[in-house]
Amino acid sequence: MRKTLPGKKIVAIGSLIALLATTTAAPALAVTGPHDEVDKALKTLVQDGVPGAQATVTSASGRTWSEREGVGNVETRTPFPRDAKFRAASVTKTFVAVVMLQLVAEGKVRLDTPIDRYLPGLVRGNGNDGTKITVRQLLQHTSGLYNYVRDLDVDEWRHRGAEPGELLAVGLAHPPDFDPGTKWAYSNTNYVIAGMLIEKLSGRSVSAEIRSRIAKPLGLRDTYLPPRGDERLPSPHARGYAPGLVDYTEMDPSLAGASGGIISTGEDLNRFYGALTDGRLLPRAQQAELQRTVPANLGIPGAAYGLGIASVPLSCGGTFWGHGGNLRGFANISGAVPHGKRVNVVANMDPLPDGASAHLVKALDTAFCAR
Repeated sequence: MRKTLPGKKIVAIGSLIALLATTTAAPALAVTGPHDEVDKALKTLVQDGVPGAQATVTSASGRTWSEREGVGNVETRTPFPRDAKFRAASVTKTFVAVVMLQLVAEGKVRLDTPIDRYLPGLVRGNGNDGTKITVRQLLQHTSGLYNYVRDLDVDEWRHRGAEPGELLAVGLAHPPDFDPGTKWAYSNTNYVIAGMLIEKLSGRSVSAEIRSRIAKPLGLRDTYLPPRGDERLPSPHARGYAPGLVDYTEMDPSLAGASGGIISTGEDLNRFYGALTDGRLLPRAQQAELQRTVPANLGIPGAAYGLGIASVPLSCGGTFWGHGGNLRGFANISGAVPHGKRVNVVANMDPLPDGASAHLVKALDTAFCAR
C-alpha cells in the first residue's frame, strides 16, 4: 500500500491488509515485563514519526490495562488521552459481517444466494453482474468488484459525504478485477453493498442494527456508526493527522459508511472481538461460516480471511482473529485469541510513515505474546 498522499486520494479505507503487508514475526524484546515490552513497541511507532499511540490489552479474565506514548495534539503537546475514541475504519467490516450472519441465522438471507435476488438490478454494467456474485463473496472479498476508494479524493468528499449509491457508482464505473469466486482482493465496495443489503432486509439503518444487535447487548457504550453529516469525534480523543501533520480529525463518516465509518475505543473493541471469538454473538453454524477462511494476500504466511475477519499467526505461536482499519488520520488493528487475550493498538496518523505499518502490527504481536 502506498503511504503518501499522491493526488490526495484515499488509498484504502482501513484494512488489515494495509497494516500487515510489510510485517514479519516479531523478535523477543529484552525488557522486563509485558507493560515494558508494549511501551517499547509504542515508542518505536513514535520514533517512526507517528504523533501518538495507545495499546489496550484485556486478559482472558477481563482485566484491562493500557500503555500510551506520544501526544494526542501536536499543537498543545498534550499526551495521547486515556480511553481515547477514534475512527476504527475497516474494523466496521467485522460488525457488518456479524449483523449479516445473524440475519442468516434468522432465515432472512442466504450466504450462497446471488445478491441480485435481494437487490435486483443494483450491481450491473461494465461487466459487473449481481446475478453471479453471492452474499458470501461480498463478505469474503472474492466478488471481484473494483475497490471504489482507489478513485476517491478525500479532500473533495471529506465534508460533503456521500450516499451508499454514490460510492457504489464509483466502483461500478469500472469493470470487475476478476470473475466472482476465482480470486481474493480487498474491496470496500463489497461492504457498501453489504450495508445496503442489511438495510433492505431489516428495514432499518446499518447503524441501528449494529447498535441493537451488538453494541447494546455487549455494553459497548462508545461504539457507534455515525450518520452522514456528523463529523465530530467525541471526547476524549486524540487529533488525527496525515503526514505533514495535516489535521483530519473532523470528517464526514459517510465517505466510508458500512465499509469503515465506525467510531470506537480500544476497550470496546477488545470486548467485541472477545465476545465474537468466544462464540457469544453467533449460533454455532454461523460462527463456523465466519471463520471459514480462504487464502488472502495479507503479507504474512498462513494468514487468511473469513467473513469480515482475518486469521493471523502470532510470532509466539497460535493465531488471533481480527481486523485492521485505516482512515485518514487514524490507523488501528484489533483482535482476540479465542478464550484468551484481546488487543487493540491505535495511532493518530494515517497514512502511516514508512516502516510504521510493520511496527503497528509488531506492537499488537508484542501485546499478545508478552508474558
